[in-house]
Amino acid sequence: MGAAVAAVLSATGCGAGTVRMEPPEADETTTQACTAFVAALPDTLLDAERADVRPESDVMAAWGDPPIGVRCGIPRPAALTIDAPLQEVDGVPWLPVPADDPTMFVAVGHTAYVELTAPPSYGPPAAALTTLSTLVEEHIPPLPGDRL
Repeated sequence: MGAAVAAVLSATGCGAGTVRMEPPEADETTTQACTAFVAALPDTLLDAERADVRPESDVMAAWGDPPIGVRCGIPRPAALTIDAPLQEVDGVPWLPVPADDPTMFVAVGHTAYVELTAPPSYGPPAAALTTLSTLVEEHIPPLPGDRL
């Protein structure tokens, strides 16, 4: 898995429901879109309750233990190539990482890349991808043309 998409998710001793994540570095325009996207995320995802994220960030969210994580504004994934296998969910293309047994999915084709990390213990992430796809469409502008 490319370092560009590797997120660090871990439950910490900072208190119940606290998750440590690595915040992405993004430009101001991307950060504004990501802040609106993350603010719209639900309190529950895959039946897991929202957790606090450390360091605090407007572009990341987490739920449950083991943690489900969302980071918005990550760098373009190294695995995103012209022939990368994409899964489309409600009009949003997602890059599964790794392709053969994914635990991470990256929304592509928009001005900000959105990363979902879902541990296998939650089962198939279809419901989470559907929820996130709706919010990606609402808050993150598509790239012009067929760019990914």
